[in-house]
Amino acid sequence: MKEKKKENYQHTIYACYIGYITQAIVNNLAPLLFLLFRRDFHIGLDQITLLTTVNFLVQLLVDLASVKFVDKIGYRASAVLAHVMAMFGLLGLAVFPRFLGSSYVGLLLAVICYAIGGGLTEVIISPIVEACPTEKKEAAMSLLHSFYCWGQVLVVALTTVFFHVFGTDKWYLLAALWSIVPFLNIFYFLQVPIYPIVAEHEGLPLRELFRQKIFWVLMLLMVCAGASELGMSQWASAFAESALHVSKTVGDLAGPCAFAVLMGTARAVFGKYSDYLPLKTAMGVCAVLCTGCYLLAALAASPVFALVGCAVCGLSVGIFWPGTFSMAAKTIPGGGTAMFALMALAGDLGCSSGPTVIGFVAEAGTGLKSALLAAVVFPVLLLVGLMLLGGKKGESIVGD
Repeated sequence: MKEKKKENYQHTIYACYIGYITQAIVNNLAPLLFLLFRRDFHIGLDQITLLTTVNFLVQLLVDLASVKFVDKIGYRASAVLAHVMAMFGLLGLAVFPRFLGSSYVGLLLAVICYAIGGGLTEVIISPIVEACPTEKKEAAMSLLHSFYCWGQVLVVALTTVFFHVFGTDKWYLLAALWSIVPFLNIFYFLQVPIYPIVAEHEGLPLRELFRQKIFWVLMLLMVCAGASELGMSQWASAFAESALHVSKTVGDLAGPCAFAVLMGTARAVFGKYSDYLPLKTAMGVCAVLCTGCYLLAALAASPVFALVGCAVCGLSVGIFWPGTFSMAAKTIPGGGTAMFALMALAGDLGCSSGPTVIGFVAEAGTGLKSALLAAVVFPVLLLVGLMLLGGKKGESIVGD
């Protein structure tokens, strides 16, 4: 069996699926605990917001550093390192706040650890799958990214069950249990075959990437994709509890869990029917839908309609991230590690800016409803970016 794993690229893809489940744990467990952090450690919304900001800023810095060191140490070593850091970060979430002098410093330290793992994961997983000898690359990429969504669903659903059975006071034990997932995937990545994204020394140099106007439009799309997705998913639970006044169980299931289910459904459906759905057109329709979902969540007088806006937003953002990756792989085929790292950097910049804008607008006294209204700017900018990639038969109007 071990030899088969070393030779069968399907095991590589399976390990990457688990890698994205790990990424979902890293990005979505803490938001479910935000109000518990506030209760147990007496910290404000601005400090809680900073946890999300630090998570994605560290991921952003790792993305930037990955441009140079991933090719040097190799994709296998990078994958193992990513999962080791994710494991220690999740364990640290359970341990550091209770044993360090400052509980908030402990939370920040844990976030930094798993953010390093998350940043590396985002850089390497997509190109590893892109390099596998599969057909229908757009479908494979969309299906890969759907596992982030199923991971998010698992995090929300199993966390809700855990709290129902053991109570919210045991949240630190839950964090430790989630660390088992990256721990096991370390050993999987040690066995599977890894294919290079481009042949050695054939990747485009940074100077060539930076000279292509389409690269910068793709970077804009990645920023807006991350901001549109994480802006809603990171705050959906707190929004449901504090602004809509529903219980934590109802808020988590109707907010982030429904969001993740619909986002995963969108990616899986597009993966199945990608031959019949033009990617750019589908992303444009989804950008319009996303704008409407943010407006509905922010302006609806009924909590039911506001929760519908939160949930359907997951359907609208589903193909933004993998779709942009697929566009980049097709339009800049020699981009290599540098391109994927920089695009992950742009995505993580969006993942940081979306929740941060919402958090600080809410803390300024306008509330989470008004904060979600401010976040409409992200899907609107994404639509503008898609228009810049317009032209006949999908050709870019920005040129090279």
